[in-house]
Amino acid sequence: MSWSLLLVQTLNGLQFGILLFLIAAGLTLVFGVMDFINLAHGVQYMLGAYFGASLAAATGSFWLGLLLALPAALAAGLLLEFLVFRHLYDRDHLAQVLATFGVILFVNQGVKLVWGAAPLHMPIPPLLEGGVEVMPGLQYPIYRLAILAAGLAAALLLWFLVDRTRAGMLVRAGATNPEMVSALGVDIRRLFMLVFGFGAMLAGFAGVMAAPILSVEPGMGDAPLILAFVVIVIGGIGSIRGAFVAALLVGLMDALGRAVVPDLMRLFLAPSSARQAGAAIASMLVYVLMAAVLAFRPAGLFPVRTG
Repeated sequence: MSWSLLLVQTLNGLQFGILLFLIAAGLTLVFGVMDFINLAHGVQYMLGAYFGASLAAATGSFWLGLLLALPAALAAGLLLEFLVFRHLYDRDHLAQVLATFGVILFVNQGVKLVWGAAPLHMPIPPLLEGGVEVMPGLQYPIYRLAILAAGLAAALLLWFLVDRTRAGMLVRAGATNPEMVSALGVDIRRLFMLVFGFGAMLAGFAGVMAAPILSVEPGMGDAPLILAFVVIVIGGIGSIRGAFVAALLVGLMDALGRAVVPDLMRLFLAPSSARQAGAAIASMLVYVLMAAVLAFRPAGLFPVRTG
């Protein structure tokens, strides 16, 4: 494998990892703070992509579509929280899994009803079209670099909000001891609602950013949701730092594995067999990583302190 391909796949892995972090950050907050398993978190990513593509087409501007899609994703998340999820907080995890799986089916069908089953496309804004030379003779898309920059900015903002503000202090305290926080006069239900809404908006932001490079279609949030759960298990449930590090690890392992493993398999197998075996093994690597972390650090790489 050439150095140019290695660099491209590394950048692709980082960009994919950043998108995973934006999805997993909200999921780990909801799971860590509220002890709520939300399988429907992926639909927030899908709705963000649909809102972004539709609003960009209606306004004729990617940037207006992005700005309007964020409050739309927030409103959709709060609506689902009010109608469905708040009634599940005191239920066991099995009830939460079954109910939120039902939400996935309902929202996916609702998307088909509103937008149809055909994929939508959101154009890349003219400012971010084209590529930048990262190596002599090698161009890398500017938009993918913009996703990296936007994701890093969102990560810094999230770190500041959680670690350096009063609201973040309450969120961290609520994750550790919600009964004590409630006894001190904090409306824990409202706190949970705000955490849920913010997580939904982060997932929607990831959907909008991914829309110009992926197909916007029903069910597009299912595969990233599975990897987001892998991320929060590796990083540590409730840990933003853990979600960030684990998302980058998963993104890099996924992208580099798909590029490197087939080449390694060619040392032992015929080219056609090596391609098939390499693709199968590469898709397993992130789950092997998760199993290894669970074996040696069951609470994740950066577990949240409790008690």
